[in-house]
Amino acid sequence: MAAIFSDTARLGRWLEIELLATEAWSALGVVPSPDAARARSLAPVVDDAFVAACAERERVTDHDVAAFVDVVQAAIADAGAPDAAKWIHYGLTSSDVVDTAWCWMLRDAAELLLAASDGLVATLKATALRHRDTAMIGRTHGIHAEPTTFGTKVALWCLQADRDRTRLRSAREAVAVGKLSGAVGTYANVDPFVERHVCAALGLTPVPATQVIARDRHAEYLWACASVGATIELIAVELRHLQRTEVREVEEGFAAGQKGSSAMPHKRNPITAERLAGLARILRGNLVAGLEDVALWHERDISHSSVERVILPDSSLLAYYVLRTADRLVTALQVSPERMLANLWSSHGLVFSQPVLLALVAGGLSRDAAYRIVQEDAMRAWDEGVSFRSLLEKDERVTISPDALDEAFSLERSLRHIGAVFDALDAVETPDAAGAG
Repeated sequence: MAAIFSDTARLGRWLEIELLATEAWSALGVVPSPDAARARSLAPVVDDAFVAACAERERVTDHDVAAFVDVVQAAIADAGAPDAAKWIHYGLTSSDVVDTAWCWMLRDAAELLLAASDGLVATLKATALRHRDTAMIGRTHGIHAEPTTFGTKVALWCLQADRDRTRLRSAREAVAVGKLSGAVGTYANVDPFVERHVCAALGLTPVPATQVIARDRHAEYLWACASVGATIELIAVELRHLQRTEVREVEEGFAAGQKGSSAMPHKRNPITAERLAGLARILRGNLVAGLEDVALWHERDISHSSVERVILPDSSLLAYYVLRTADRLVTALQVSPERMLANLWSSHGLVFSQPVLLALVAGGLSRDAAYRIVQEDAMRAWDEGVSFRSLLEKDERVTISPDALDEAFSLERSLRHIGAVFDALDAVETPDAAGAG
């Protein structure tokens, strides 16, 4: 990912766009074909020395593309083809080159993000299936609610990560575009064939534009990156809660030689999940900056340019990093089914209050009357630390049969329909080469 946004890669893309444009002009009969051929064959190698030369020239021009064009033309002219050199940047404006290169880079970055997303989705799916029946307590507001399974929890993460993958595909299509329509985008000084020729060679779609490609496309890409971060933060926050000492149902992997604290040797902290949660904030912040870039003055200004030089590479790198890191995090999780069951039963059976309520209603009581009975016995069980079921059995107002109570307190009954979640999970596509998690 870093290589996509390196200076050499960026300027190399600029050069390829310029050469393709020159060749398009040649096809139109404007540029002599020998000149177009010499421009290609004598074009400078884009390496560290070339980047340095452009930077040095920019100190004079105070314009990056103008400096780049000067250096390219000088290199071709110095190689013995001044007539070929003069056609570089013919009819183009800076944004024709810069914007098309940006979209080319973002398209390639999106491909890497999609590959990483494939890996995370595959790992989550495999983990969900492995823990399909690993019973645990579900929590709402941080409080014990009703039983669920760890596999069900992870399956829902997987479904959300799959939706992120769909958003990434859409963002890839949104940014895989190009424009070479000149100043203010009217093709006044550049034939539309040039745009079509260059974009076809690069696998981009030509789009109408002002002097710049509309920035809602870039914002959509940043939204896809931020959405990835939000999903991974959701996973990370949940794992941080589940690793708390009082819960201890899931822990991050802990490598040999690893230290959790410089002061307290006993510590095993959820540092990876915390890191991911923090990086998600940067991705969201970059999205805000990208949305601010959508509104530009008239046919263009450059208020977006300085912002994009930071947020587009950074968001691409961060989204890629959090996807790969989350994949490794989930792969190495240490899950404790025994602790999950112990926690589930630690609230004296209160988590079966709704099935008891429904059984009382089915047995003839009004809902409000049944609710008051169940609530009263539940609160007493919690306050006194006694079995909820035993209090119900002693309560003369509870007239349902022992079999009905057995059914209400059945863990298997509570989890009997989780297959509906896994039916949805079955539809999630994973590449054959993806890891098993």
